[in-house]
Amino acid sequence: MTQKGFYIDLTRCAGCRTCSVACADLNNTPVGLNLRRVIEFEGGSWKKSAEGTWRQDVFAYYVSIGCNECADPACVKVCPTKAHFKRAEDGLVVIDQEKCIGCGMCARACPYGVPQLDAKRGKMLKCDGCVARTSRGMMPVCVESCPERALEFGDIDELRRKHGLVDSVAPLPDAGITKPSIVIKPCRTAKPAGFEGGKAHRF
Repeated sequence: MTQKGFYIDLTRCAGCRTCSVACADLNNTPVGLNLRRVIEFEGGSWKKSAEGTWRQDVFAYYVSIGCNECADPACVKVCPTKAHFKRAEDGLVVIDQEKCIGCGMCARACPYGVPQLDAKRGKMLKCDGCVARTSRGMMPVCVESCPERALEFGDIDELRRKHGLVDSVAPLPDAGITKPSIVIKPCRTAKPAGFEGGKAHRF
């Protein structure tokens, strides 16, 4: 099976949220429900030394996150109706809306908080890697719309050969939990997964 995934370049992401807006526009999602979100992670402080000088360890960076097309997806394992499944042809994790009962178990299980409830329809929604586009050879709309070219999509093995093996930074969870199909290029101030000295703001 070919496993598709995403490359996220934190050195390029400016937090503009164009990816999130383009995704919402394409999918006509309800206001406040974003299938691709941008996380701002910031922390640090200024400290005065004994000599009277000030030093700082302030940091802030952005992480664009949709579904990470995990190799061991928690959402698929807990779905009571088998609405969540992993496509054999490309490894994308999708939801069969006919089977979904909107119970929210997938949202509680996903360590990335990706599935969200469309309360009006009583169905769970999530990023599906723009399967309607990618199955026709197109790029996901988040990748296509990013003005900084901070996102790439493709065969995860190829992305790993090209960009390395880093697949988690704070505030994301440890990659060992679900084995996400992502590659991350950390920025200079990026903190490791599990770092507790910062605050995450999700948009």
